[in-house]
Amino acid sequence: MANSVLKGKFVIACSFLVALTLQTIPWPGVLDMLRPSWLLLVTCYWVLALPHRVNVGTALIVGLLWDLLLGSTLGIRGMMMSIVVYLVALNFLVIRNMALWQQAILIGIMSVVLDVLIFCGEYLIQDVMFNPVTMWSGLINCILWPWMFLLMRRVRRHWHVR
Repeated sequence: MANSVLKGKFVIACSFLVALTLQTIPWPGVLDMLRPSWLLLVTCYWVLALPHRVNVGTALIVGLLWDLLLGSTLGIRGMMMSIVVYLVALNFLVIRNMALWQQAILIGIMSVVLDVLIFCGEYLIQDVMFNPVTMWSGLINCILWPWMFLLMRRVRRHWHVR
């Protein structure tokens, strides 16, 4: 029993590590605005699949790590990820029972909300300019969600993460 719990924690931690790596890999100039939010996708999957294991606290920690890796103002992404994941966790039973395309639309909307919240948080502290091209990442996340969901579900079932 304890071995399967540790194995589950290890698989979840590895998925977050891969998402953090994908999130911080540099992209070419124009394409950087279209970068999917891998951390949001992975966090939302785990919150929907295992809300008793991955929750708002996990989102806060992952967001703080994201801030550290980017060298941005510490706490902005952590707080904003917590807000978005709270909205997902609050309605996880409803979202879990939606069709995959409906979930994709909702995740796309949550991605746009995350981008706007991060901009608002950074705008309060620094002098940043809003670039509307960043909203396209919501569409990219919407397109990626079904494949990400199916891949993560396959990983969870293969490794018997409960």
